[in-house]
Amino acid sequence: MGSSLRRQDYTQAAVRALQDALWHNSINLAELFGFEKTDMLLTVEIGVQNPDAVDVSKLEAVFPYGQPEIKVVHGGLDIPRPVGNPTVMANTAISVSFDMEQTQ
Repeated sequence: MGSSLRRQDYTQAAVRALQDALWHNSINLAELFGFEKTDMLLTVEIGVQNPDAVDVSKLEAVFPYGQPEIKVVHGGLDIPRPVGNPTVMANTAISVSFDMEQTQ
C-alpha cells in the first residue's frame, strides 16, 4: 500500500505501493532455477481511484530488474479531508514467474 497524503498524486501513491511491496519481500528464486534476475516476469496490478492519472513509465522505473507488465485498475481509496485534496491510497499485487522453457 502506498499513499499521497496531500497532493492527490496517483502516480506517487502507486510508486510508494510498489516500493513497499518490493522492499518488504525478497525473492531469490532466479538462482535456484538457473535464471538471471533479469529473466523474472513481473505481473503487476495496481489499484487507484483514478487509473488514468498514473504514469506507468515511472512505475516501471521502480523495478531494479525483471520484466514488469503493469496494469493499473480502478481500486485503492480516496479519503476526503476537510480542506484540500483527498488522501490517495494505492494497493498493489506483484506476481513473479519465469518462462521455464529455456532456449539454448
